[in-house]
Amino acid sequence: MLIEGPVVKRLLESHGVPIHGVFHIGAYECEELPFYHSLGLASEKVYWIDALPNKVEENVRKGIPNVFQSVISDKDGEIVSFNITNNGQSSSILEMGSHLHHHPHVWNISSVPMVTTTIDSFVTKHKIPIETLDFWNFDIQGVELKALKGASAALQHAKALYLEVNTEEVYKGCGLLHELDEFLTPLGFRRIETKMTGAGWGDALYIRPTV
Repeated sequence: MLIEGPVVKRLLESHGVPIHGVFHIGAYECEELPFYHSLGLASEKVYWIDALPNKVEENVRKGIPNVFQSVISDKDGEIVSFNITNNGQSSSILEMGSHLHHHPHVWNISSVPMVTTTIDSFVTKHKIPIETLDFWNFDIQGVELKALKGASAALQHAKALYLEVNTEEVYKGCGLLHELDEFLTPLGFRRIETKMTGAGWGDALYIRPTV
């Protein structure tokens, strides 16, 4: 998380947004779990999704609950080529764009066919208690906007969104920061903090005030 945990916690508190549970897509190694604990949440209150089966298996072996494998997008049942990178973290259903220029030490090592699902379908299928998960954290390499578009029912329960954002096509066809703003503003979300890397991507925190 580029925006430090204490800063996120302070912003949530100052905007009167208590957090009862977390919905995290792009789990990788579940490295944000200590931050969620700092919010007063038990591990069981966090639900994780990752596209990489090996990472899901690793997290399950570590004893982390509620870890699922799925490829989240805006369509159900779409067969995509999931691009796996040498560092793992940059893997995506999208092809690399300016990422190749900014991070030349990262490249694709394979592509495997995977089937997408939407958040709404995933929540229904796995009986996720989405009404209790009001903090969403997405780190899915340019697919954040697609994921949100597939969550028309579930999104009503989110009060805070921590998203990886892009100001250029770091991945080809990725959702851009201004497009996320345009999508989320009519839903009552305000972007209250942004931290960019200088490589066309960064993190942003959106909050939907309760008052």
